[in-house]
Amino acid sequence: MTIASLSSVSRGTGTGRLAALRLPPTVALSFAVIALVLAWSLAPGLFTGHDPVNGIPADKLLGPSAAHWFGTDHLGRDLYTRVVYGTASSVTSALIAVVIGVAAGGLIGLLAGFLGGWVDIVLARLVDVLLAIPSFLLAVIVVTALGFDTVNAAIATGVSAVAVFARVMRSEVIKTRQATFVEASFLLGGSRWHILSRHVLPNASRSVLPLAVLQFGLSILVIAGLAFLGYGDSPPASDWGLLISIGKDYLKWPWLVYAPAFVTIATVLSVNRISRWLRKTD
Repeated sequence: MTIASLSSVSRGTGTGRLAALRLPPTVALSFAVIALVLAWSLAPGLFTGHDPVNGIPADKLLGPSAAHWFGTDHLGRDLYTRVVYGTASSVTSALIAVVIGVAAGGLIGLLAGFLGGWVDIVLARLVDVLLAIPSFLLAVIVVTALGFDTVNAAIATGVSAVAVFARVMRSEVIKTRQATFVEASFLLGGSRWHILSRHVLPNASRSVLPLAVLQFGLSILVIAGLAFLGYGDSPPASDWGLLISIGKDYLKWPWLVYAPAFVTIATVLSVNRISRWLRKTD
């Protein structure tokens, strides 16, 4: 092979790598939206100077303007500020739900798929029972038992997601366990713990990341739905679902519903787009 051909191959490889690293515009926009939401949750005071709890009665129910981007509510509080300060609760609750779902569901699926036998039968039947109950209904049942609180709503949402993660992890573990390199490790005398931790778990968990990202968006919706129904924190909290619930009582001033609903929808759609991109670039 000539130097020129080697040079062209090198340039082609470099171009291919750059193309692989280049994000589609919709994915880049989705990452920007998520970055903004995370910044709101970490440092809300940097994005607004209004008080999220105490308003100015004379400024109640003002429409969106340069002074109040999302308008004001019935107590004269800046709605944009309320949305920004409510982001921390919504994001934190969704993260708690995802962690519970990944940890509990992943462990159940890992044990069921790797051990097999009666362990697989028992755990698979448990997962089937959980899947037979609609996730939102299961979340309502759990949060009713634990008490009306945002953290309890997050726990309830995480419990409702356990079955999904368990089913995905179990199928991936079974597929990985039948791989040639796993059988070779068994023949070379590898212990079950070594094979599980070094071979099965790293390869089986690849499909869990896109699912966890997708579940993060779904958890935001479920927690917002629970807050809308009154199963979360009570006012003056500013969870996104609670803001929508309060706004529905003032239909003559639609921005009270549109603003928090738009932020919720934009966040969930961005998370879903990132999840689809992760699945394609696995």
